[in-house]
Amino acid sequence: QVQLVESGGGLVQAGGSLRLSCAASGSITGINSMGWHRQAPGKQRELVAEIRGGGSTDYLDSVKGRFTISMDNAKKTVYLQMNSLKVEDTAAYYCAAEAYTTTWANYWGQGTQVTVSS
Repeated sequence: QVQLVESGGGLVQAGGSLRLSCAASGSITGINSMGWHRQAPGKQRELVAEIRGGGSTDYLDSVKGRFTISMDNAKKTVYLQMNSLKVEDTAAYYCAAEAYTTTWANYWGQGTQVTVSS
């Protein structure tokens, strides 16, 4: 069984910063990618940032230049540094991972709330 545990969400003023963390645990023998998705009320869940095993990254256009995703492979932990936060970044942020135990599968964390006030 794989668990993803997120931390670091909270309330911040516009222009501020937050750092999200997500640690994967369980009988993991490989991780292909880890990433962060978000879902605001009344909107679809969207991919914010993803990092793959080789270190390549992808970002949602609206966060490019403001958010940085990184990963500590040894700790099986992914981070999302969010700077210059905007009110429209307010959402529940979910960690996701494609990991191998007995087969490759996608896993999700329970989510952490990020609220940006004006």
